[in-house]
Amino acid sequence: MHEIICPHCGKAFKIDEAGYAAILKQVRDGEFDRQLHERLELAEQDKRSAVELAETRIASEMLRAASVKDAEIQELKARLDAGDIVRRLAVSEALAAVEKERDALANELAQARHDRQAARELADARLASELQKTAAAKDARIQQLEATLDSLGTAQKLALAEALSAVEKERDELKRGLERTQLERQLGEKSLREKYETQIKDRDDAIERLRDMKARLSTKMVGETLEQHCETEFNRIRATAFPRAYFEKDNDARTGSKGDYIFREVDDSGIEIVSIMFEMKNESDRTATRGRNEDFLKELDRDRTEKGCEYAVLVSLLEPDSELYNTGIVDVLHRYPKMYVVRPQFFIPIITLLRNAALNSLKYKSELAVVKAQNIDITKFEDELDAFKTAFGRNYDLASRKFQTAIEEIDKSIDHLQKTKDALLGTDRNLRLANDKAQDVTIKRLTRGNPTMAAKFADLGGRDTDTPT
Repeated sequence: MHEIICPHCGKAFKIDEAGYAAILKQVRDGEFDRQLHERLELAEQDKRSAVELAETRIASEMLRAASVKDAEIQELKARLDAGDIVRRLAVSEALAAVEKERDALANELAQARHDRQAARELADARLASELQKTAAAKDARIQQLEATLDSLGTAQKLALAEALSAVEKERDELKRGLERTQLERQLGEKSLREKYETQIKDRDDAIERLRDMKARLSTKMVGETLEQHCETEFNRIRATAFPRAYFEKDNDARTGSKGDYIFREVDDSGIEIVSIMFEMKNESDRTATRGRNEDFLKELDRDRTEKGCEYAVLVSLLEPDSELYNTGIVDVLHRYPKMYVVRPQFFIPIITLLRNAALNSLKYKSELAVVKAQNIDITKFEDELDAFKTAFGRNYDLASRKFQTAIEEIDKSIDHLQKTKDALLGTDRNLRLANDKAQDVTIKRLTRGNPTMAAKFADLGGRDTDTPT
């Protein structure tokens, strides 16, 4: 048993080993709680420092990555602009050369027609003159022979008739030769005209193709639709450039709308690198009320959001005369986030551009995921620590309430024992007073005022009445 002095009332009371151990445990628990609180504060400070350091490092890395990506984008834009300028210059030079050749051919054809007409007129004049001269000579010869025939005899007339027949035959041959020459000249003129007309038609077709190529920027759409063209272009390089890519038609119309194609690519660990929603609009798809690229952007953005794609790209042949869309890749980020409008020849470059940008930022995404996982671990540790603190606090409250109850019971016991002590002390005092009174009892006192009892005691032998009984 230990004697304990209460610091409140100053009373001393005794307590057994169990009560002493409980009080000692309370003191130890208070010290433990204080040390635990200090260590928790230190851990909280270390956590805040680590989080701030990680956030600072990630922010600097993301800024550096953003600057590198912006530089690459600017370089690619410069290359695209340079390529577009070179392509336009080549188209313009080719168009000018073809137009110059066409004009030269037209001039040559006009000059040839003029020369041919002049030569034909000259040949006709010469031929008519020769025919006239020949006919006049023959007529003169015939008249001479007829005059001679009239003056000659029968034999001479026969000879003259034969000569006249030979001259007429020669004249008929000359007429047939003239007709054959005219027919050959007409056939030659027709062949030459058809040749020049064919060349001019070919040049006009070439000019029209060049103009169409300038409007469509060299995209071949002969015998195929725009979707088939894009799918063929992608499948041509799928095995070498995009071995882990998914590029298929969007057939999911559960939300009431769907795009044309969805592109997704993942890395070796199955993490998605980039995803693109494609919409293809050919010039033949235009209607009276939907003829602009802007008419399809809202629906494309909704499809991108519903299908969970990161980017949206409109591959369009609409507005072929627009200088804005003919320059290259056009971003419409001011209207809808992560959306671009391109011509078909930029279908593969836009995929490569977005995919390379995503690959460059993939390591930063991985680091960010690690930091998030660390934050999750810290949060989990904080949750577990809070749960421990809550459970510990609850147990502490229960123990404290039980200890307080025990103290109250001890105080009540102390009060009860004090009252019992006071009662026992009062009883002892009363017993002592009773004993004192018993010791003071004598025969004299008992028989005082009682003559009968005094007489009986006197008869018993005259004992001393002062002797105690």
